[in-house]
Amino acid sequence: NTHNNLEYFFGFSFLLLLLYPHNVGCKACDCGGCYLKSFILEYGNRVNKHCTEYTTTSCEPCTDGTFLDQPNGQTECFPCTKYDAGLKVKSPCTTTSDAVCEPRDGFFCVDRRWYGCVAAQKHRSCKPGQYISQRATTDTECSDCTGETYSNGTSTSCQPHTKCESEGLQQIRPGNHSADSECGPKHDSSNKTAIIVPLVLVAVIIVAVAAAVMWRRKKRPKQSNPSVIQLGC
Repeated sequence: NTHNNLEYFFGFSFLLLLLYPHNVGCKACDCGGCYLKSFILEYGNRVNKHCTEYTTTSCEPCTDGTFLDQPNGQTECFPCTKYDAGLKVKSPCTTTSDAVCEPRDGFFCVDRRWYGCVAAQKHRSCKPGQYISQRATTDTECSDCTGETYSNGTSTSCQPHTKCESEGLQQIRPGNHSADSECGPKHDSSNKTAIIVPLVLVAVIIVAVAAAVMWRRKKRPKQSNPSVIQLGC
């Protein structure tokens, strides 16, 4: 019996050694990481009440607009990062991770971290007559248009000038490296002739008739006054 009692005593003592010391000295414990729960990692939770020698940590979920991306002893969640206007959200902020952003169109990253871009700058604009030859992770690189092509400075390639004749139009102004050709409707010469010729003929007839009338008036003889009677002596 004494032997059995000793076995029970040492067994119970060993059990206390396994359980009790794990809570002794527990101070600022990880949320979900207090010794009795050391293998349960609760991301997105903050410490509401730290564990003691006899109690485990009390946790609460992060609220909207805040996050915790690892178990720790934080009593407050981190606020989600607010990025500048040159960035757009790639991955939204959740209670377990911060927002991840990338540059908006027309911007490039100037401050890149391991988790994403935190600051962006607007690409510089190319001048008319130039095209954007490179626009990616660095600032814009511009190149000049050549030949019969043009660009207003915002496109990624130079465009060929419009061929007015091929579209049934006539060229009003030729294109250059910064502007396209200007086209307009063609004027039908046959229609012009059909209008102009009759007008000219009418004008000629009017002038001829007027000239004939004037000529006849000049050639008409002067008549003597019949009311005058010449008397002799």
